[in-house]
Formats: sequence, structure tokens, C-alpha cells
Amino acid sequence: MNDALGYIEANRAQVEAEYALVLKEAEESQRYWNARNRHLFSQLETRPVKPGQEKIKAKLKARKNKLGQLYIP
Repeated sequence: MNDALGYIEANRAQVEAEYALVLKEAEESQRYWNARNRHLFSQLETRPVKPGQEKIKAKLKARKNKLGQLYIP
């Protein structure tokens, strides 16, 4: 662990630049898949909740809203 932290400290600019690139690619990928699956998400939102699953569905929806996952039902 100390070796990894030492490497990061010694190469901070490079590590941060690579990390920024990883974050950018992840955001682009998430936008792509959200757009691609938007119609599926809207279909899932209109499905009725199965009996006995009301509480878990509400809890899951609240958690996703808190995380900002707008397109995921």
C-alpha cells in the first residue's frame, strides 16, 4: 500500500490526468447507454407494481432519485 501511495505522490500530475480521462470516458459511456435505453426505461416506469412489492419499489425509487439516476425506474 505504501508503494502505491508513494507512486501516486511521485507521479501526481500523471495520475490525476489519467483519472480525469477515466471519469470523462465513464460519463460519456453513461450518457450513451442512458440515451440508448431511454425507451426501455420509460416502458418499465409504466409497468404496474406486482402485489407485495410496493414497499421495495418505493424504496428503490427513492434511492435512485437520491443518487440522481433520472432515467432508471
